[in-house]
Amino acid sequence: MLSVDFTTVRGEVVDYAIVLLLATRDGVETIRVYDSAHNFNEMHRFTRGGSKQTGTRFHSGTLGEGMRAAIEQIKNGHPEMIEGWMGR
Repeated sequence: MLSVDFTTVRGEVVDYAIVLLLATRDGVETIRVYDSAHNFNEMHRFTRGGSKQTGTRFHSGTLGEGMRAAIEQIKNGHPEMIEGWMGR
């Protein structure tokens, strides 16, 4: 599952959160979050225990470019992201 939340001002993305979620028998788990909480494009991995790891900058462009890049990364790489989460 993919959760997309963003805010625009005059057509420009000024805030976003893109979340990769996985439905499990225990409920819905967060796998990865891409966001602009610190006014730059950042990615956080989550552990199976629900801990959020330290964020890393993943895109040097605008927030809008980063948001689109995050969606593409999840779209094209979600199986590997889920597999990595399962191994944590």
